Amino acid sequence: MSSQPLIEPSRQTSKRKPDQDIGLAGGLKQRLIDFIRELERPDQRGPWLAMAAFTGMLLYSYWPGLLNAQSSWSNPQYSHGWIVPLFSVALLFLWRQPIEPVTLSARAAGLGILLATFCLRLLMARYRIVTIDMYTFVPALAGVFLLCGGWSTFRWAWAPIAFLIFMYPLPDEATRYLLGPLQTLATIVSTYAMQTLGLDAYREGNQIVVGEMHLGVVDACSGLRMLTIFIALSVALVLLSDGEWWEKVAILASAIPIALIVNSTRITVTGLLYQVATSEIAEMVFHDLAGWVMMPMALGMLFLEQKILANLFLPEDQSPVLLAPRGGGSGEKKGLA
Repeated sequence: MSSQPLIEPSRQTSKRKPDQDIGLAGGLKQRLIDFIRELERPDQRGPWLAMAAFTGMLLYSYWPGLLNAQSSWSNPQYSHGWIVPLFSVALLFLWRQPIEPVTLSARAAGLGILLATFCLRLLMARYRIVTIDMYTFVPALAGVFLLCGGWSTFRWAWAPIAFLIFMYPLPDEATRYLLGPLQTLATIVSTYAMQTLGLDAYREGNQIVVGEMHLGVVDACSGLRMLTIFIALSVALVLLSDGEWWEKVAILASAIPIALIVNSTRITVTGLLYQVATSEIAEMVFHDLAGWVMMPMALGMLFLEQKILANLFLPEDQSPVLLAPRGGGSGEKKGLA
């Protein structure tokens, strides 16, 4: 009877210690060891082998579309594409849970998703719509995990799988409809910013006239490249965050305004430099230095927003404690109570 309380705390301490002291590399190693041990069990090895087989068939079927997506990564607008599958695979590995028995409803739902994606592929092949055909790889892969792993597997796997959508380029129609409004908005915001700073600036279409200088906000200055990369990073941050759901929604909602603010700041600073420095310096800042500064600036704003949201509301266990005033007997008793 007396030895039991002494043994139990030591067991709890030994269980907690690896989580505290093992570090990131040790944690990944431990996850790999646990996964290998799980594969020794037939009830775990079978579903994982089935998922690997179906995933291999999907890769073979979608290989031309995947190569098409990979070729777009040479475009600076989609230069982040190569890291998307690596991030998704790492997140799947870190979030992995043991596979539970698969219900009939999960089998039916997974099979239905696969059939729907294949029918959509046939339709897109009929009308030669390549982009949507590429996109169907993502729901097809989700259907494989649901078919072979069940609802429990789908709950932790759907978000990393959905993140794969960021490795694909935007459709040409979306790029066309986004480019014009983004150029106009960047021009308007930058013009107002220059006017606020005291410059004699006005807008002519997508050009900003500052004195004798005409600063054209061309396609590369529209902010579309910054927008696509920054939204992908914001989603990745939300997936890795442990904050409340409303904090994650606020971070996602602020991704577009932050990207536009940073791009407008770039144009405004360029206009200022044309007035106070030589055109060579302005061009160097605009084309060379801005590419290195814009993303850290946007990430800094996002990090600051995350800190503000995290400290905006305190949990009940961290709320301030009212202390009783000194000297009063009744007040002292109330404070202790």
